[in-house]
Amino acid sequence: MSDLRKSLLSRRNKRTGPTSGSSQNFLPTKWDKYFDKEFTIALDQGKFNLYSKGDKGPVILCLHGGGYSGLTWALFAADIFEAIDCQIVALDLRGHGKTFTNNDGDLSLETLAKDVVDVANKLSEEIDESIVLVGHSMGGAVAVEASKIIKNIAGLCVIDVVEGTALDALSSMQSILRGRPANFKSLQHAIQWCFKGGQTHNIEAAKVSMPGQIVNIKIGTIAADECDAESEVEVLTNKTAREVIASAYTLSEVAEEDSGGSEACTDCGKPPLPKSLKTDGFAPPANNDDAPKYTWRINLSKTENFWSGWFKGLSQKFLDLRVPKILLLANIHGLDTALTVGQMQGKFQLQVLSKSGHAIHEDQPQHVSEIISEYLVKQRLATLKDGYSNPPMPCS
Repeated sequence: MSDLRKSLLSRRNKRTGPTSGSSQNFLPTKWDKYFDKEFTIALDQGKFNLYSKGDKGPVILCLHGGGYSGLTWALFAADIFEAIDCQIVALDLRGHGKTFTNNDGDLSLETLAKDVVDVANKLSEEIDESIVLVGHSMGGAVAVEASKIIKNIAGLCVIDVVEGTALDALSSMQSILRGRPANFKSLQHAIQWCFKGGQTHNIEAAKVSMPGQIVNIKIGTIAADECDAESEVEVLTNKTAREVIASAYTLSEVAEEDSGGSEACTDCGKPPLPKSLKTDGFAPPANNDDAPKYTWRINLSKTENFWSGWFKGLSQKFLDLRVPKILLLANIHGLDTALTVGQMQGKFQLQVLSKSGHAIHEDQPQHVSEIISEYLVKQRLATLKDGYSNPPMPCS
């Protein structure tokens, strides 16, 4: 598969070009650079938004993590489509992106999994192909749960979620969420925060993914629908780029103030926030140019009662599935005992991409697509594109 690896990396470099220095900007990228079409599936519980690419081969149904959208798979979709015959379908889960249901606040594992099963069944009515589920973080837990029910499931890939590590991290999740900006004054500022704040280490991914995570405060539409708007096409100057980090609507460092009062401390033990990011008594600044224009599509803080349910029992459920499985992690130290034993017994394939953040498929889309492509071909679930072939055996 070395030829596949070299070809993918070569094509990737030609497609992206330079992303640093004076050439770097924070202009949004529209989804149609990576996907062929956007469409909706209407179910009893609501309308589900999807992006797709390709028209033959197995259906790779991609499930994003909490707070993201189907656009988080854009670069992965483009890269894996270069290598194998497949149909990539990226779903906006309930309460995310452009999907709207009769109860967007119900993010229980059972409800999310039922949504995915119903979407998969609907796709199967029109596409007579096997389904491979690929899920990131929360989406990985949903993929495992849905895999138990989908009849034509042929493979499963879980990205950067392990039961023990995920449950341990929940205690600090609210502090992490409070450390995010509550609002952004422009789409470009949101993209810059996404990249410079470390949500993704890939500027190209930030440009297409971040607009799917925020909405226009005034009109309520997803920012991804505004990527062609004239208001967002100006390139940030060096001056405005420097001001982004200090903006009232982006994350910034502030000194804690001693109130000197006797009132109970409501923020003790929590990371300090700029006053402008605190929602109590919020009032936009007088200067309309600095007023917030975008906010998050979903308030993840309000979903806390579902968090533990996503991950409890995940490891054993993953191991019990009788389909070819692969687990991609950013850190090998997060592997728990059950998965360590299962991996040694050959129950699944493990790959660690250590130079990634949590969103591995955004940080290293070419490597993720390479690993999954090779895995699907090895399991005879997909075929290489014309022009690709297995490398010859080395001489002894």
